[in-house]
Amino acid sequence: MSSQSSLTLGILELDEGLSPDSPTFPPREGSLLHPATFNRPVITDMVEGALAEMIIRGYAALESACVGAAKRLVARGAGVITADCGFFIRHQQAIAAAVNVPVVTSSLLLIPVLLRQLAPQKKLAVLTADARHCSEDVLGIENPADRKRVVVGGIEGGVYVRNALARPFVRTDVEQIEREVGERIAQLRADHPDIAIILFECTGFPIVANALRSKTGLPIYDITDLCRLTLAAVAGRV
Repeated sequence: MSSQSSLTLGILELDEGLSPDSPTFPPREGSLLHPATFNRPVITDMVEGALAEMIIRGYAALESACVGAAKRLVARGAGVITADCGFFIRHQQAIAAAVNVPVVTSSLLLIPVLLRQLAPQKKLAVLTADARHCSEDVLGIENPADRKRVVVGGIEGGVYVRNALARPFVRTDVEQIEREVGERIAQLRADHPDIAIILFECTGFPIVANALRSKTGLPIYDITDLCRLTLAAVAGRV
């Protein structure tokens, strides 16, 4: 197992349909790829054919490509595997079975833990890029009582999702993402005043997490929190 100084995070990347002459963008502060997010090496491997809309909708045929990319990341030195879309969780089991390192494909893996942080009358809000496809198979909640305590809201139809699905990919302004996510949170809280924790499914949302923590006054968890926890747990192993 990698040492603390060299432990590397491997990220399964979406296929954004970029050509060799497509513009490149520097990682944003707070994102999975920003060097300050984890203060350790990060490597990526694109899952061929994994267009955002296909991962979101759950295209089962991509599983072998996901496994292949994870194996390549481990061969390159990754000590933990994650993914840059929370809907990769549909392939969590297959990826974890194929590699000998911890695999945390999605922040949605945190749902059982977060529910148990809350009083029984409180709720967890899951904020996703597309609530239409954030279905029972990705939530993974077996207990009906627990399921009633989880509300799901998405920003499908907004500028951010439209840009993310564009080919080639279009980068959305941070202010626009914060506005869309913030407005959806406000709507959910108006409908469910007992929401006490927010979980971001979308890996594009961590860049606005701190701003929305301040605005909402609520705990907000995202994929970077799960990765930090996993990296910290692995770093001490020899």
